[in-house]
Amino acid sequence: MAESQRLTGKVAIVTGAGRGIGREEAALLAAQGARVVVNDVGRHPRETAQDVAEQIRAAGGEAQPNTDSVASMEGAERLIRAAVAKYGRLDILVNNAGVIAPGEISGLSEEDWDKVIAVHLKGTFATMRFAAAVMKRQRSGVIVNTGSESGLGHPAMGNYSAAKEGIVGLTRTAARELGRFGVRCNAIRPRAMTEGTAEYAERFNRWQPLADALQRYFLGARGHIGGEIRPTAVATMVVWLCSDAAANVNGRTFYVGGDEIGLWSEPELTRSLSREGGWSLEALDNFARQRLIGDLKNEFLIPEFGPKEL
Repeated sequence: MAESQRLTGKVAIVTGAGRGIGREEAALLAAQGARVVVNDVGRHPRETAQDVAEQIRAAGGEAQPNTDSVASMEGAERLIRAAVAKYGRLDILVNNAGVIAPGEISGLSEEDWDKVIAVHLKGTFATMRFAAAVMKRQRSGVIVNTGSESGLGHPAMGNYSAAKEGIVGLTRTAARELGRFGVRCNAIRPRAMTEGTAEYAERFNRWQPLADALQRYFLGARGHIGGEIRPTAVATMVVWLCSDAAANVNGRTFYVGGDEIGLWSEPELTRSLSREGGWSLEALDNFARQRLIGDLKNEFLIPEFGPKEL
């Protein structure tokens, strides 16, 4: 464990902590002195909450495993209650749990839509629902939610992008509701390797070249950020947001990937037109078409990426 610990005495929950980003977040929180509840449902037999908790304890930290599913309100409530019952409080909640089920919108099944929304968006809400009550009583607490650049638009990942952007909106609302109680809620859009189950690996691999090509096209140089894309980089940013160094930061969204970190802008109205008496279709033709959308174009119409047949 680190000699200088920023989170001594704090109690943290990390969901989806059996592998990847969540695993690194749990390990670093513990290294910084937090007592960590490691939550993971155990879809990957060799990477479980129990394994991570044991590794933390072996390194001199304190951790407890938990296998409740945050995709249900009952599971989320049990998770929060377990942490409070064990440690008497809850200071940090990191929502990281997620799944993927790739597919074009025109062919995405209801089952795959519901599954992804349930784990990402409902799961984030469910844990916040019960954690918020504890943190409001304490008059303190930190929540960090995991969004994604996919929320900006990700081909063949409509369920994932919808869930992730919903998380960002939920984060903004929570910050405004909970800020007066001394509770902070921020989000990250990390860039790290996506790890899916074997069930979806073939489907994901089929669509990833298209997604990568579009990312390079639209992001330009940002598609080639320096440094290794690694979960540890994400964990460092998340743990820093949980510390007193970020005590005044609330309701914001951060980027982290490779060697780069950043602050995302908040949505703002970039153009507006006012017309006394309101707008008619003809008035929109005459004014809005010229001044509101005149220089906009369908930049997503890229023939070489289009379907070979309908």
